[in-house]
Amino acid sequence: MLFYSFFKTLIGKEIQIELKNDIQITGILISVDHLLNVKINNIKVDEKIAPQFQALTTCFIRGNTI
Repeated sequence: MLFYSFFKTLIGKEIQIELKNDIQITGILISVDHLLNVKINNIKVDEKIAPQFQALTTCFIRGNTI
């Protein structure tokens, strides 16, 4: 619950998340749940590492991939 409480305070702020496959996603945190699943808006990803994310503006990330 400690991480959940911390992430709840970051809603509406820009965050950077690193996935298990070393992709870093930056964007505005929209929501988070108790399993640390997050929804991010206005995402930015390095196009050299993950060009498939360039067309996305919003994404949902499961907590177990962070």
